[in-house]
Amino acid sequence: MKKFMKKLRLMSIMVVAMTILSGCSQNNNAHIESQEVKSEVVNLTLWGGPNEQELLAEMVESFKNKYADEAIFEITIVPEEEGTSRDKILADVNQAPDVFAFADDQLMELAAAGVIEPIEQDMQIKEENVEGAIEAATINGNLYAYPMTADNGYFMFYNKKYLSENDVATLDQMLSVASSLSKKVTMDWTSGWYLYSFFGNTGLKMGLNPDGLTNYCDWNNQSSEIKGVDIGNAMLAIAQNPGFMNGRDDKLVAGAKDGSVIAGVSGVWVANALQQAWGDDFAAVKLPTYTVGGKQVQLSSYAGYKMIGVNGYSQQKEWAMKLAQWLTNEENQTLRFIKRGLGPSNVIAGAKEEVKKSPAIKALIEQAQYSSLQRVGPKYWDPVAEFAKSISEGTASANNMQQLMDSMVKEITMKVTD
Repeated sequence: MKKFMKKLRLMSIMVVAMTILSGCSQNNNAHIESQEVKSEVVNLTLWGGPNEQELLAEMVESFKNKYADEAIFEITIVPEEEGTSRDKILADVNQAPDVFAFADDQLMELAAAGVIEPIEQDMQIKEENVEGAIEAATINGNLYAYPMTADNGYFMFYNKKYLSENDVATLDQMLSVASSLSKKVTMDWTSGWYLYSFFGNTGLKMGLNPDGLTNYCDWNNQSSEIKGVDIGNAMLAIAQNPGFMNGRDDKLVAGAKDGSVIAGVSGVWVANALQQAWGDDFAAVKLPTYTVGGKQVQLSSYAGYKMIGVNGYSQQKEWAMKLAQWLTNEENQTLRFIKRGLGPSNVIAGAKEEVKKSPAIKALIEQAQYSSLQRVGPKYWDPVAEFAKSISEGTASANNMQQLMDSMVKEITMKVTD
């Protein structure tokens, strides 16, 4: 009996030992598998705005930390303007980045080229972002990109030291004050994005045809209540006013710093620079009205959104999707506002007090009722810029205005050829 019990104890010890060894083996295997997963190297290229490089680096670092146990990341950040992403990508799809920022008006062409594909798991994104941003990122019911900002629009910045709330109600009064002080009010007349302002609320129409490429336009209308030549002549009067200066953001910011500019049309991306220049006198408001055809008409604007896209040809599409979602989550949209003053499309981030108190965001919201989504074909940009150039440089006049209008509309509505 004693021999039997001794043998039984020996067998039990062996079973326990085998179990422990088996457990160790499983743990070792799990550890090896974990090491194998972590040893996966994920190479991604990210395109983002030149002004966002430092911010993107911070976001990428937090992404790496979040998924540190799953892979080793080699993420290259390349500066590229959101407005030129489409053209650069379509010029050479093989050299396109895995993840890229772009403006919403580029979506249809990117999707048509297969560069971006519908996002399969989209319910969370739709729930987290404002309706307008989701609409801008959607084609035929399918979500194609991750909304990043809801602030790609423009309004009027001004210096309260020189202009009152009553002054900024009309462009006429703003220019009158600026002229009397030998100061300037600026607006970028090199881009059809801003020039749409003068046409948008006049009853004249321009937009994208169902083919997604060509435009319809009646800006040269001679029988409407406000005619095309009325708008052209109104712009001519503005250009000739000594209080006006045709200038891009660099001129607006530089003029604010040296005191020569007291107001200018732009967006939230220059808010921080202007606030530093004007200090407590910094202010922002919706666009003013302007005189056209003997009436005061509210200047309109294009409203837009910026978003993050994922290259459909990416070799690391799953990780690229995770990175795109990370860059546009609530935390990083809030960070983007704190660091750069950009308006969130994320509902929770946009509801935070510091966002709602921003003068630039408030002005953008005020302007929203006079705005429309930018949906135009490629033939729109050059003729509109050329038209404005003829006015600002003095080659346009009341005598040739109808001819200039006819020529511009003809080019805007041309067929798109390869």
